Amino acid sequence: MMGRRKDREIWVFIDRRNERHFNLSLQVMAKARRLARTASAKTAAVIAGDSGKRAAGDALGCLSVDEASRNCLSHGADRVYLFDHSKLEDPRADLYAPVMSNAVASASPLLFLFALTDFGRELAARIARLRATGLIADCIDLTYKDGDFIAACPSWGGEILAEITYAGEFQDTGFATVQPQGIQPVETQGVPGTVERIAVRDLATPRGVKLLSRAYEAKDRKRLEDAQVVVVGGAGLGSADGFSMVRELAAALGGDVGATRPPILQHWVTEDRLIGQTGKRIRPRLLLSAGTSGAVQYTAGIMESGTIMAVNRDPNAPIFQVADVGIVADAATFLPVLTAKVKQVLMRTLADTLQEVTQEGERPLSGFGEKLLKLRESQGWTRESLAQATGQSPESIEQFEKDEISPSVAFLLRLSRALKIDPSTFLHESEKTVIKEQRAQQFTKRTQNYSYQTLTPGAVNEHLRSFMVTIDPRQVHKPVAYKHEGEEFIYVMEGELELILGGRPHKLKPHESIHFNSETPHKLKSISDEPTRCLVVLYTP
Repeated sequence: MMGRRKDREIWVFIDRRNERHFNLSLQVMAKARRLARTASAKTAAVIAGDSGKRAAGDALGCLSVDEASRNCLSHGADRVYLFDHSKLEDPRADLYAPVMSNAVASASPLLFLFALTDFGRELAARIARLRATGLIADCIDLTYKDGDFIAACPSWGGEILAEITYAGEFQDTGFATVQPQGIQPVETQGVPGTVERIAVRDLATPRGVKLLSRAYEAKDRKRLEDAQVVVVGGAGLGSADGFSMVRELAAALGGDVGATRPPILQHWVTEDRLIGQTGKRIRPRLLLSAGTSGAVQYTAGIMESGTIMAVNRDPNAPIFQVADVGIVADAATFLPVLTAKVKQVLMRTLADTLQEVTQEGERPLSGFGEKLLKLRESQGWTRESLAQATGQSPESIEQFEKDEISPSVAFLLRLSRALKIDPSTFLHESEKTVIKEQRAQQFTKRTQNYSYQTLTPGAVNEHLRSFMVTIDPRQVHKPVAYKHEGEEFIYVMEGELELILGGRPHKLKPHESIHFNSETPHKLKSISDEPTRCLVVLYTP
């Protein structure tokens, strides 16, 4: 049981769930230590867990209470209060709250601070409710003046910073969730630097609540703070569909997605994408800000960016005051145009690299595979999905990415359609000529084959062509120049046809038809005792 402390204290909750959350707690500790000096107080770290577990951590990356205690003392904590019980080893706000509420009632610290995370928000709110005292949320900064703690918090959508303090004749402990960014942990030994273990007794698990599972946060997970290119969307995008344009542009640039507060509140994007004073501070080489007004709450999180490009239809928007490049335009109109241009440049780069490979002749030239891999990952495609979109096998895609073999120009055409890019916007005239010649050769082969009767003579370079195809009874059709881009329509005139389309069989009787993407693997077979005759119409872009 804790009693009232002789020293005035500011408490900081220490989140041990993993290294990232622990470091956020140490950042709050640094703020608390600075605040304690002005309030003539001590800084105390508050840890909950099971001291019986002496290991360096568990399989989920949780720091042990011993390791956390040592690190807190070496980062400025004058004392560590360790609340010890086996049930406290699992991080649960519903279990932590009553234990810490009782401790606050006994010790009466001046302040109890929590890092601004989902868990910190929940735990702070629960304890403050149990103590029936004030909680200031989302603090950017805290100061001590004339006996009062004053918090700076964003207000009016981040347009202003409001100064907030605890109401009335404040005598009880005040609670606050604090933005960790803006200050780094301080390596300094606390005084006296002691650990006080408090054995928790009679800890009851709340009824109706059961922990189902825990999952660790992968250490190699991509973090928004580490991204080199970030595209940020704001309220100006208007809707969830509008915000999807931010995702598409970020994918084309190989970057990450960020957001201001309004898209978060509208559930267009998850809260871990929030940038600003109450979110993440980022420092990418390139930041593109679309439909954001430029409120101070947001711009505080982007000031370390290399180049800031802003798009807003209001020429007086504050965002232009911090932007290196400003574009006065409707973001919903401008973004699709920019995304298309980025994709065209990307495809042109791939085409140039492939041309170098072709000219090299003897061996694949490095570079194409790396670009293709980066493109695939930025689009969130697996090798299997890219293979399906381009008519290749996953093994071929892997060989392309490793520069073991070079793809054909036809692969680039299929890839461009997967990206929704018109090939004519990035291909040179010479490349278009090569494609036309290849198409003409395929057409000539078909018309010379006995099973093909052209119904569009002279349509060598046309986009729409038709054939009458004859398949002998019970025989498989042997296609000529089988692979081609575009669409295909088959109408059965006589006999019965079995079409294997993407591995699935389709049986067609006379006067029945089917329409499909030509890039989907397909085979034709006559399943009648008489020849099967089909009208085939091809469209190639």
